Amino acid sequence: MRQLPDVFSLKRLLQSVAMLDAVICPEWALRYYSFNAKWATGEMMGSMRNGQGDEFFALFNSHGAFIKGFDHESMVASLKLPSTQFYRDLPPQFAACCSEPAFSPEFVTFCMWRLSEEPAWSSAAIALPASGDGDGSAFLLAMLDCSPETYLRWATEYYESEVSPQAVIAVYEHRVLTEEIVASLNPECSLTSLREDIAKIGYPT
Repeated sequence: MRQLPDVFSLKRLLQSVAMLDAVICPEWALRYYSFNAKWATGEMMGSMRNGQGDEFFALFNSHGAFIKGFDHESMVASLKLPSTQFYRDLPPQFAACCSEPAFSPEFVTFCMWRLSEEPAWSSAAIALPASGDGDGSAFLLAMLDCSPETYLRWATEYYESEVSPQAVIAVYEHRVLTEEIVASLNPECSLTSLREDIAKIGYPT
């Protein structure tokens, strides 16, 4: 939890990686990261799915942010703890998250939240055996260190192609998306072809 940025920075970061994935990989089903700036009234949602059963969901509302994740190979997953244990200390501002079907709430190995007025992230006080990254949070949230180099390394390996460092930095900094930035990431894409993705993510153009 200590490596996570504040709520505002986390929202921008998830928008950035979702936008980068959308440009590099037009086929939605093959993307890792997605973002919906109009998830519900007053709410936004970012997510990651790796296609192997691991995922996280991050909901943003006027009160702060909620993150729920599941690493199917983690030590915590093998314990098969009741999901209610992870949500028992959840603030009422995020109460609906623990029953949101889209978040697969029954599959959880970590849950954390941060109210806007709080100085740090919190999680349920669950006594777990000490085992490194026992809940898989360090593994699944590794992208959220705000470093463009982290995405660059991952995308180069996952998409098996060279990725423009300058373009990644530009999107991380939320610079206005231009045809030049798009072309440097994927020559077969254009702002026109990305219109729906841009609107859904809420990325500036």
